[in-house]
Amino acid sequence: MDNIYLLMLIAITVLAVADIVVGVSNDAINFLNSAIGSKAISLRTIMIVASLGIFIGAVFSSGMMEVARKGIFVPAQFEFGEIMLIFMAVMITDILLLDFFNTLGLPTSTTVSIVFNLLGAAVVMSLIKISQSDTQSFSDLATYINTEKALEIISGILLSVVIAFSVGALVQWVSRLIFTFNYENKTKNFGIIFGGVALTAITYFIFLKGLKGTPYYKELKGVIEGQEIYIILGSFVFWTLFSFIFEKITKKTVLLVVIAVGTFGLALAFSGNDLVNFIGVPMAAYHSYEAWVAGGMDVTMSMAVLDKKVPAEPLLLFIAGTIMVLTLWFSKKAKTVAETEISLSRQGETHEKFEPNRLSRAIVKGTSQLSNYFSVLIPNSVQNNISKRFEKQNFNLTKNQSIEAPAFDMIRASVNLMVAGVLIAIATSMKLPLSTTYVTFMVAMGTSLADRAWGRESAVYRVAGVLNVIGGWFGTAIGAFVAAGIVVFLINWNPSVITPILLLLTVLLLYRNYRSHRNKTNKTIDEDSLTSSEEISSVQGVIHQSAKNISKVVKRTNRIYSNAIVGLARQDLILLNKSKKQVIKLSDEVDELRDNVFYFIKNLDESSVGASNFYINILGYLQDMSQSLEYISKVSHKHINNNHKKLKLSQIKELKEIDDKLELLFSDTENAFKSESFEEIGAILNKKKEVYDLVKEKIQTQVARTRNEESSPKNTTLYFSILLETKDLMNATMSLLDEYHGAHDSSVEPATANEPEE
Repeated sequence: MDNIYLLMLIAITVLAVADIVVGVSNDAINFLNSAIGSKAISLRTIMIVASLGIFIGAVFSSGMMEVARKGIFVPAQFEFGEIMLIFMAVMITDILLLDFFNTLGLPTSTTVSIVFNLLGAAVVMSLIKISQSDTQSFSDLATYINTEKALEIISGILLSVVIAFSVGALVQWVSRLIFTFNYENKTKNFGIIFGGVALTAITYFIFLKGLKGTPYYKELKGVIEGQEIYIILGSFVFWTLFSFIFEKITKKTVLLVVIAVGTFGLALAFSGNDLVNFIGVPMAAYHSYEAWVAGGMDVTMSMAVLDKKVPAEPLLLFIAGTIMVLTLWFSKKAKTVAETEISLSRQGETHEKFEPNRLSRAIVKGTSQLSNYFSVLIPNSVQNNISKRFEKQNFNLTKNQSIEAPAFDMIRASVNLMVAGVLIAIATSMKLPLSTTYVTFMVAMGTSLADRAWGRESAVYRVAGVLNVIGGWFGTAIGAFVAAGIVVFLINWNPSVITPILLLLTVLLLYRNYRSHRNKTNKTIDEDSLTSSEEISSVQGVIHQSAKNISKVVKRTNRIYSNAIVGLARQDLILLNKSKKQVIKLSDEVDELRDNVFYFIKNLDESSVGASNFYINILGYLQDMSQSLEYISKVSHKHINNNHKKLKLSQIKELKEIDDKLELLFSDTENAFKSESFEEIGAILNKKKEVYDLVKEKIQTQVARTRNEESSPKNTTLYFSILLETKDLMNATMSLLDEYHGAHDSSVEPATANEPEE
């Protein structure tokens, strides 16, 4: 049994490295989002500044390491063997939980994860000890858990959500009221003062308040304490003068400096506050093992030694800082998490990541009604003046152009960094493991709300996104508590057998998540995917762009319809399921084209406005085609999935006959649009009657069959449904061709008429 603890310590150390990687992938992007979202500074510069902040911030974390040793449980109540099992369980569950959220692209809290992992493992281990004791009962659980400190940490984390959102919203509202969205002119008058205030706040709270968490504070204590007011005033004067000189020399706004310093400060605060989440447990495990070896390797040795102050480990902090910086530069999952927060706080249009739900709709409706009630109390003149301060310049950007543009301006980025940095630094100085994720995320959401980024067009989606993220936070807490408890129970059952099994399972799950995320991010765009026409401004442009989309839709229609018929004939559920997925993807792409109609019409030339009717009609027919395909795929899949009677051979032959005719028709249509041989459309339209009559003939045949020989109501219903929906599919396809034929002829005729005679 002696070697098992050494192996555990080695495993915990290896897991710590992986934990830093997955933890930083989730958390580190929080201090990059404001700078990245504003696009005020190059990405390379942002990364260099953040890397410096992380390195320096690593020193700040030494005063926080006590949280992992004695912040959640009472170490004197546990033996060495029990403590090692707790730490082993915590590291396994922590890394799996964080990696799961990273793969989903949802920001979660490494602080909440580690706190509830420690709590869950300690509670279960305590219950095991109580169950084995004849003198203790469930009421003695409080003697094992540091209830007061644990509640202080948990309440601090929850309170930070409310405070961060409220303070962020208030500061942003006041800032926007002063600077408006046309802040370039306002910054000439107030920018220097704003820069002085912002940089003073960042300097004082992050560099001075943050020092209280370090072992070096004793030397500076006499200089700092009691002199706070002079330090603040001195900093304000210095930074205001710096802002003035910077703007005069560079002719650039001092907000660039605020964003750079804010990113550095927030990175520093993050590292100082969150490094405990990654290496606190491994360091505690190392100190426990060290004490155990010095104490004669007695497994029943009390771990009261963890109550004592432990000197900082500069080398470990340096190594951890190096791993964090490397992760920051190379982690792809960090970029996935960043997309979630930036999309929810974007000022303009974006591809919304979340679907609205009942709660988000209720919140939006409720707040809108409250806003209407309170607006009665404020004079109209005041409301109008405030509204003017929040007016934005209107640019006719497409949705894709809006996504490429900065998500928000430098005023909001500065407020995000300043408020989040101050709140995190205060918590760090009080040795509270505040969740940097919660603070930065909720500050960003508060400033978005105050900036009116959540308008009537986007509010229900953004609120749904915030609720999803917050729900994930609660899921983190509950999942961490339960999972850590289960893992420590299993390990305690047989450590030498269960520990290797769980470690192997951890490696397999991490690799699986890595492959899944890599495949998702490296997925190339399907060559048959539909492309938007929102940036096209002429009739000819619409005709040619639409031709490409029609060619792709017809090709996919042919494939989906054939898959449905073949899957039905073979009773192949896998093929039918594939057909369902293909048609859902097609429907989503057509819906996205319809969503971009607004931008398409906005970008049309004055002489080409007539193209809007053509384009809208084309989209309508494409939607009709996708709906018919969706219905055919759904009823076919449902019939086979419910294990109903197989279609008769005669019915299958008739459907295959129709499929063959349609395949030829669709193939000709695809080739005509793909090669833009529009003169062939007339010939294709002439084939309509032949296929249409064939479908009508099969309907009559089935009517006679039903009266004389058919015995299955389900078969009859399915067969009629497919035939009738095939008719609708044909009608939509031919109407599309007819519309296109007419539009192409009318666009060519004027050009032909104007040609000079030979």
